[in-house]
Amino acid sequence: MAMATNSTNRSSGTGMLHSKARKLSVLFFLLVAFGTAGAQQQGASATAFGSSGATGFGSGAAGPIGAGDLLEMSVFDTPELSGKLRVSNTGDIFLPLVGALHVQGLKAQEAQTHIRQKFIDGGFLKDPQVTVFISEYATQGVSVVGEVHKPGIYPAFGSHRLLDYISIAEGLTPLAGTTITVTHLEHPDQPEHFKMVAGSAPGPENNPEILPGDTIFVAKTGLVYIVGDVVRPGGFPMDHDEHLTILQLVALAQGTNYTAAKGSLRLIRTTAAGRQEIPIDLKKIFASKAEDMKLEDNDILFVPNSMTRSALKAVAEAAVPAAATATIYTIH
Repeated sequence: MAMATNSTNRSSGTGMLHSKARKLSVLFFLLVAFGTAGAQQQGASATAFGSSGATGFGSGAAGPIGAGDLLEMSVFDTPELSGKLRVSNTGDIFLPLVGALHVQGLKAQEAQTHIRQKFIDGGFLKDPQVTVFISEYATQGVSVVGEVHKPGIYPAFGSHRLLDYISIAEGLTPLAGTTITVTHLEHPDQPEHFKMVAGSAPGPENNPEILPGDTIFVAKTGLVYIVGDVVRPGGFPMDHDEHLTILQLVALAQGTNYTAAKGSLRLIRTTAAGRQEIPIDLKKIFASKAEDMKLEDNDILFVPNSMTRSALKAVAEAAVPAAATATIYTIH
């Protein structure tokens, strides 16, 4: 009886072991299958990314190679020929086995094609797979100047557009205008102008690709001034659309004082013919009986003082403390 029981237990244990072995085999098979599928998916993704037109140094989308730039060359399965190469002042690099090769002015893709051919022509490699990308631009950074928070020269790493460099410079200042000028290194006599409209995202036509050596200049917006009998006289920047009217300027100055002569304002404007004065009747503008003129850069709006109102104001200010100290009489 005991032997039968032991035999049954051994049979049961053996069955359990076989069952666990089968489960482990199935699990291993699934892991291998998923791993293979994942690898295939990653390979497909890499292939799709490589064929999607993505830009970068290796693709030749970046700017040309210049003197002092640092190149990184990789020859597949040949680490002794791979490494970093500094472009000399004459525009040459010195390749292992090959010697000097002039690369200044070439794109990265063009340089890797020439290097590959040199290895083949010299009989050093049969079918080398060469990759070259520019890891450091020595003299061809992107200059961002004008009305940005941090103007300066920024390194050109990868393919970037205008808004990328505006962002790196920590954005526009409150005095920035709408016009941004991009001067390309290859065509310094043909600057391009782009518009940035406040409150809306720029389209692709106003967000061009910036290449090493380019200069980005953010123009300053116009300034207009209001002086005289207003609450807050001073200079005010025009908005990003270069648009500001007389009523808007008066509003920025927090309005006129009670003593202002609203019908006798003067707009002082500097033109090519010289300085001219334009009479402005603010009362008529308030009543929509006169045009709310659009201001121009460096305009000065003068709000004069009304002598009559000033005298009445002085009498009123003197009457207030007198009334406060007056005796109050009652009628019985």
